[in-house]
Amino acid sequence: MKRLDRIYSSADVKALSADVLPELCQELREEVLETVSRNGGHLASSLGAVELTVALHRVYDSATDRLVFDVGHQCYAHKLLTGRRDRFDTLRQLGGLAGFPRPNESPDDAAISGHASTSVSVALGMARARTLLGEDYGVVAVIGDGALTGGVAYEGLSDCGSSGEDILVLLNDNAMSISENVGGMSLLLAKVRVRPGYLRFKRFYRRTVGRYRILYRMLHRIKEWVKDLALPDNMFEDMGFYYLGPVDGHDVKALERVIDYARSIGGPVLLHVCTKKGKGYAPAEEDPARYHGVGPFDPARGVDAGQKENFSSVFGAALVELAEDDGRIAAVTAAMTDGTGLDDFARRFPKRFFDVGIAEGHAAAMSAGLAQQGMRPVFAVYSSFLQRAYDMLIHDVALSGVHVVFAVDRAGLVGADGETHQGAFDVGYLCSVPGLRLWAPSSYAELRGMLRLALAAPGPAAVRYPRGGEGAYKGDSSGQDTAQLRPGGDLTLVTYGILVNEALCAAETLAGEGIEVDLLKLNRLDQPDLEPVLASVARTGRLLVLEDSARAGGLGTRILAELARRGTPLLAQRLLDLGDGVVPHGEVAQLRAMLGQDAAGVARAARELVRG
Repeated sequence: MKRLDRIYSSADVKALSADVLPELCQELREEVLETVSRNGGHLASSLGAVELTVALHRVYDSATDRLVFDVGHQCYAHKLLTGRRDRFDTLRQLGGLAGFPRPNESPDDAAISGHASTSVSVALGMARARTLLGEDYGVVAVIGDGALTGGVAYEGLSDCGSSGEDILVLLNDNAMSISENVGGMSLLLAKVRVRPGYLRFKRFYRRTVGRYRILYRMLHRIKEWVKDLALPDNMFEDMGFYYLGPVDGHDVKALERVIDYARSIGGPVLLHVCTKKGKGYAPAEEDPARYHGVGPFDPARGVDAGQKENFSSVFGAALVELAEDDGRIAAVTAAMTDGTGLDDFARRFPKRFFDVGIAEGHAAAMSAGLAQQGMRPVFAVYSSFLQRAYDMLIHDVALSGVHVVFAVDRAGLVGADGETHQGAFDVGYLCSVPGLRLWAPSSYAELRGMLRLALAAPGPAAVRYPRGGEGAYKGDSSGQDTAQLRPGGDLTLVTYGILVNEALCAAETLAGEGIEVDLLKLNRLDQPDLEPVLASVARTGRLLVLEDSARAGGLGTRILAELARRGTPLLAQRLLDLGDGVVPHGEVAQLRAMLGQDAAGVARAARELVRG
């Protein structure tokens, strides 16, 4: 039997002899690699956090203590140690385990987690609740150095350091976020990493001199004065944390000892742990960015280096082409150079390329500054990450009317990353931004055309496009606000973006059954030309709207409101959208079928509307 066969909880991890912990860590790595190679997932980050996770479970009990993982994509070992191994083969599958912590999946998951930089704030709230309610449990925030490029992390650290609460902030420092880290924090941590002997001195000093309080306080003042002169600044100690580190994040026995020591200190403690992303699997160690998030692959061969054409790569190539002719075009990303297709732009125009780290709000505000002074910035960002910059969209971009283009990647369903990553809300919140133009391409050709329109139009603009590649529709109607793709008199079917492929397939099926669909595709979503839609509904009396957006703020509700305002009679109507926007993890095709948004579901809804 494997050691892992007998592990169901933190208590089981504690019951093991310290000598067998390296063996347990190896089993965890093998299990993670086997499952991720089959299902896809976040590999490098989970491999790098194995010893750290085991050591935490040796000191804390996740059933009662609160372990808050920042981002959460490093939680696979945690799931294996907390009674979910028998379901681990369902990771990221529809109806199976989520790829991120989910409290509704297990009480051992302290908080939902999918975006970076929030762990310290959430954990501090838990610690304060513990104090106010007179309860007794430990609280830990596990945050990566990449997440420290996000401003929310500093808001949490600033408050936490002065809080007086017993809380451990464990800084998992692997010098990476998804790509290599950037910015001043990366440079600061590089200086701190050269001082491994400092922790040994602090433990000796506290164990010996700490027994004599008056002497300890006097020498502590002298020590702080000497340290300020001789060592690099440590912003964590200046914030009020008791700083420990750096320590080797892959020596599980030593790591357990120092975490236990950190818990005994009391008050806010920051433990700096150095790990290697991808640890234990050579290809991931050598290229952790490529192995951050992967699809299924053969572990013996590794991930295929070839990149298939998709909306992200087409966007990147189109932006390079436009930037060759216009020196004012600049590209901005928030730690997602490869993911947003900007790697070639970064190589070709390094002075006009800005990776600001995991800091979407800063990226939007900086883009506003670039635009204010005559540049044409294009901020490429995932839909669910752009949510974090909504205030800057309003305050810094829209109210000034500056010309910033938002390339909104991963709009609509993204699949296995689940509810924290589905691009379900961008239509609603972008259409609420004053003066912002929003386009939704359905093909590569339309993406190229709409990007040109967005760069030519004054004021803020956005182009939203899906994850993955185009479908059977390869036309280009980007010059029209609304395009009729198929005439019909029985039903008005309205859609936009990538879902046009499902609508076309459904219309073809329905035509074979004698139901003729008037299929209209919306290209501009902020102020769509609804006259063709309203005229069509006046003829057919039936409306079906298909969109990969939450219902609130979606196009369907806006069309129905306009029909009601005009008093247009309706025989039947249905909205096939993403409901409240909370869509679980699973393959995109499975999710569409579940939501009735695939061709079969659209055809079924149309039949019901026409035939009653």
